[in-house]
Amino acid sequence: MDMALLIAKSGLDAHHKSIEVISNNLANSNTTAFKKNRPEFQDLPYQVISQKGAPVTQDIDSPGGLVIGTGTKMANNKKIFTQGTLIQTDNATDLSIQGRGFLKVQLPNGNYAYTRDGNLTVNGQGQLTLSNGYLVQPPITIPQGSGPLMIAKDGTVSASGTDGTIQTLGQLTLTDFINPDGLDPQGENLYLQTVASGNGTDGTPMLNGLGSLNQGQLEGSNVNVVEEMVNLIEAQRAFEVTSKAVSAVDNMLQTLSREA
Repeated sequence: MDMALLIAKSGLDAHHKSIEVISNNLANSNTTAFKKNRPEFQDLPYQVISQKGAPVTQDIDSPGGLVIGTGTKMANNKKIFTQGTLIQTDNATDLSIQGRGFLKVQLPNGNYAYTRDGNLTVNGQGQLTLSNGYLVQPPITIPQGSGPLMIAKDGTVSASGTDGTIQTLGQLTLTDFINPDGLDPQGENLYLQTVASGNGTDGTPMLNGLGSLNQGQLEGSNVNVVEEMVNLIEAQRAFEVTSKAVSAVDNMLQTLSREA
């Protein structure tokens, strides 16, 4: 295939993937604690026709050279972990994380996952879980007949007992990673630890750089719809322009074949 067509095809593939990323951001603009992705591109290796600095004569080196690019690719789909808008719900089991950190939950297979979705609920055993039933770690059990649930900014969970006294039920922790972008998104607002993210460090909220927990609030998506629409238009225009390059090369090849 003609090199110009291959270069244009790489551009079409890259811009199409960019539109997919932007579409996913827009689709999750109302997803609790969703973190948007940012497509990042790199140019492909260059075809060297004439090496820069190559000797022209015994005493003269070429001041320039001739290298032709071979296209582009999407190199990264970076997660942007900026703070989402805090949404007041006044629901006692709703939590938002303001600042760094993730809630740890236990999956059915015994492994751990991490989330910033604080849309919690209580299961039939009185344990705090995510809406999908995954247990929050460390486990917190609310005794039957307890009074209103109270969660402090430092993660202390308490409730009034049957005799009216305040009982401490447990301590919620947050997990931080040296590189949150290295976490592996799984859907359901969950992330898995990877080599790229580094090992998670559990700690008490509001200590050692960790964020605070806010009861009665949820963290909204950090997607800016207007910004994403602008990005979508730019990606669409880039795709259209690159497709015109494909048409131009095709017309050139047809002309060459007629003249051959």
